[in-house]
Amino acid sequence: RAAKQEVTPLLGDQAIGLEARLSGDDHHSLRLWLRLLACSTDVETEIRKRLRTMFGMTLARFDYLAQLHRHPDGLRMSALSRFLMVTGGNVTGLTDELGKDGLVQRDAEPGDRRSYRVALTAKGRKVFGELVTIASEAGRRGLPNEAVYCASKFAQVGLTRALDRVILNRTLGL
Repeated sequence: RAAKQEVTPLLGDQAIGLEARLSGDDHHSLRLWLRLLACSTDVETEIRKRLRTMFGMTLARFDYLAQLHRHPDGLRMSALSRFLMVTGGNVTGLTDELGKDGLVQRDAEPGDRRSYRVALTAKGRKVFGELVTIASEAGRRGLPNEAVYCASKFAQVGLTRALDRVILNRTLGL
């Protein structure tokens, strides 16, 4: 309750988010969930805006290229769909667009004529490398880093570990 009293007058309920209106009697897990959702939404909105203005690229395209960058030998389109958490149709559409731009290539999967493997082209690796370099520099000067630099290193490590446990528990079905 003391933390809310300190922050709310500085920003007001509207600026800090409606979840700030929850009282000390409300469940802390609900308050945390709402706060994480609000922070995630704010950071994602800013990242989308910066990708669009700096690179003329959508977050979906950036995520797609990032997944392929992590897998230099490429991925089956079905695996790419799982990693991106989108439908196969979305992956096919992005593959078509990025293929026309010369950033990815789609080849039949050896031994399975119904399956395709997608990989970055040389141009795709170069473009993604440039994106990451510029985005990393921009990130050091603003979001998402400003969202975490206001917390101490100890708090950052603690929050990261707590979120790692959330992900692990969800993965294990706990």
